[in-house]
Amino acid sequence: MTIKFGWGWKIALLYLSFVIMILVLVISSSKQKFDLVSADYYKEEIAYQGVLDASKNQVALTGVLGIRASDTTVSINFPAEFSDKVITGNVTFYSAVNKEWDRSLKLNSENNVMSIDRSTLRNTSYTMKLSYAVAGKSYYQESNINLSR
Repeated sequence: MTIKFGWGWKIALLYLSFVIMILVLVISSSKQKFDLVSADYYKEEIAYQGVLDASKNQVALTGVLGIRASDTTVSINFPAEFSDKVITGNVTFYSAVNKEWDRSLKLNSENNVMSIDRSTLRNTSYTMKLSYAVAGKSYYQESNINLSR
């Protein structure tokens, strides 16, 4: 004895499978984790003109900011024109993969070089945001750095 399905049953089965697929997508998307880059992004957006001005100051420098990653450290070499001046600011390593992997450090350069221990960073790609000031003038640079081994 064979069971025959008419066209009404086939349409009902198609509709039911579509509803199940949509429910699976809704449930899986509700469990997805979304990290904002910054919790106070609106306040940062208003102050972004300062970042643009600091970026222009960085481009206008005669020397080049050098970034080098080795197996043990990440070195930031400041331009030679800052050799006898005090450099203040911070460096942020932003990971697009996971918010917990972000690191923010205060600048402490010796002889125009700041060394950061690689053990504090994950083996991933970062956007390094360097914001610093020398003699009251602000500078800003973003660089992509890949620390994958």
